Amino acid sequence: MSFEHERLLIFDYGSQYVQLIARRAREQHVFAQIVRGDLSADRVRELAPKGLILSGGPRSVYESGAPRCDPDLFDLGIPVLGICYGMQLVCQALGGAVRPAASREFGRALCQVVQPEGLLFGLPAETVVWMSHGDQVHDAGPDFEPLARTATCPLAAVRHRTRPLFGLQFHPEVSHTPHGSQVLRNFLYDVCGFRGDWRIASFIDDEVQRLRTRIGSARVICGLSGGVDSAVTAALLLKAVGSQVSCIFVDNGLLRQGEAEAVRRTFDGHFHADLHVVDASQRFLSALKDVTDPQEKRRRIGHIFIDVFSEEARHIAGARFLAQGTLYPDVIESGAAADGPAANIKTHHNVGGLPEEMDFELIEPLRDLFKDEVRRLGAELGLPTSLVWRHPFPGPGLAVRCLGAVTAERLTMLRQADAIFLEELHKADLYRETAQAFAVLLPVKSVGVMGDGRSYDSVIALRAVQSEDFMTADWAHLPHQLLGQVATRIINEVRGVNRVVYDVSSKPPATIEWE
Repeated sequence: MSFEHERLLIFDYGSQYVQLIARRAREQHVFAQIVRGDLSADRVRELAPKGLILSGGPRSVYESGAPRCDPDLFDLGIPVLGICYGMQLVCQALGGAVRPAASREFGRALCQVVQPEGLLFGLPAETVVWMSHGDQVHDAGPDFEPLARTATCPLAAVRHRTRPLFGLQFHPEVSHTPHGSQVLRNFLYDVCGFRGDWRIASFIDDEVQRLRTRIGSARVICGLSGGVDSAVTAALLLKAVGSQVSCIFVDNGLLRQGEAEAVRRTFDGHFHADLHVVDASQRFLSALKDVTDPQEKRRRIGHIFIDVFSEEARHIAGARFLAQGTLYPDVIESGAAADGPAANIKTHHNVGGLPEEMDFELIEPLRDLFKDEVRRLGAELGLPTSLVWRHPFPGPGLAVRCLGAVTAERLTMLRQADAIFLEELHKADLYRETAQAFAVLLPVKSVGVMGDGRSYDSVIALRAVQSEDFMTADWAHLPHQLLGQVATRIINEVRGVNRVVYDVSSKPPATIEWE
C-alpha cells in the first residue's frame, strides 16, 4: 500500500491485546502497524512514524531474557505511550524502579485522575479502568510525574517532565476501560499531532492505483473461497484492472448450502468477471474416504485444493500474478511482516501454503487490513450485504464440522441442519448479533422415539459465539424459544437426526470450531 499516510508504530511485547491497540488506533483514523519489540531506533527513524506505543506483555521487565526496547527510541523526539509492560520499560530505561506489586490488580479498578489535562483531558475525576498486572512502577524517578492513581497503584499514569513520554499501567484499548478511547485519542491527536487521514475510501483509491502500476497489462488469477476476504480481494482487483482478472472457484463439495450458487451470482452475474468454476467434489470426497483424524482431513484437503487450483490456473494464458485474501492478523501471526513480531504463532493457509512450483508473483492487497476494515471495504466496493457480513467459514469447510467419517450422506444432513440454524437466526435478526454460528454433526448416535417407533439416529450440535477478535469468545446466550424452534425443525426436516444439543463452551478453554 501507499505509505503517504501518517503512521503509528505499535511495539509488540506479547500482549493479548496488541492487535486491539492497532484496531483502536485505526478506528481513530490513524494507520497503525505492529512491529517487533526490539526494532532499532535507526529503523524507526527510517519509517518516520508520528507516534509509538509500547504494548503490554506477560513477562517481568527485571527477568533475565525479558523483551527489551532500544533505549535510543526515547531520544528520537517521537511521542511514546507505554501501556502496562510498556510503561514499565519506559520508566526502567530512564532510571525508574519496577517491582512486584504489593497487591496485584486483575480486572476493573477505580482510578483517580490527578492531572485532568493532556493525556487524560476530558476524563472525570474518578473513572473505571482495566488492570492486568503483577508488577508496577515503584519509583518513576525525578523525571516523571504522576497523572493518575488507584488504591493499590500510586502511579497508574505518568508523563515525563521534559520529553513526550507517557505511561499507563491500565489498558485503554479494552472496552472495560470506558474512557480508554478518549485517552488514546488524546495521545494520537493532541500529543502526536495526527491529522487522521486513514479512511477506507482513500485506501481504495491508493490501492487501485498501486495495483494498476504493478500489474500493467498482465493477467491476475484470484482464488475465490466463498468468504468475504477473497471476495473483497477479487472486487478490488476488478475495480483496478477489470477484464485482466480471472477468478477460480473450486467447489470441493464441502461448502454450505447455496454457497456455490451465491459465488456465481456475485462474480459472474453482478461483476461479470471471468469466473472459472471447478467442480471437484467427488475428488475431495474420494480422498476423505474413511479419514476421521481432523489434521489428516486438513492435510488432504489442502493438497487436493492446490492440485486442482494449479491445474485450472495453467489454462489461463498470460497469467503472471496470483492474488490472495491475506489479512493483517494472518501476516502478524505468521511472522511474515518485515518489521513484525518475530514469533511464528501459526502457519496460515494464505501466508505459507503456496507450492513453490506455481510460477506466479503474489499479490495480497488486503494484507494491511483487519477483518472489520475488510467488511467496510467490501460494502464500499458494492458487494452484497449477505457476503460482506457472512460468518467466518473454515478452509476445510464442512469436513471439520462433520466429526468422524466424511460421506455424501452425512454432509447432506449437516448442510441441511446448518441451513436451518442460520435461517432461523436471520428470521430472529440475530445473525449479525453473533460472530459465528454453525451446526456440527457428531460421530455418535442416540436412541429416540419417532412417531410410534424407536430410532437410533445422529446428533447435531449447535454452536454460536460472541467475539470481537476471535482470539477469545463466549457462547452466545440465544433465546430458548429460538433454540427450541431450531431443534424442532432439524429433527422434523433432516432425515437421520433425532437429537439436537447446544454448545455452551467458551474460548478458552474450548476452540470455536470443534476440529
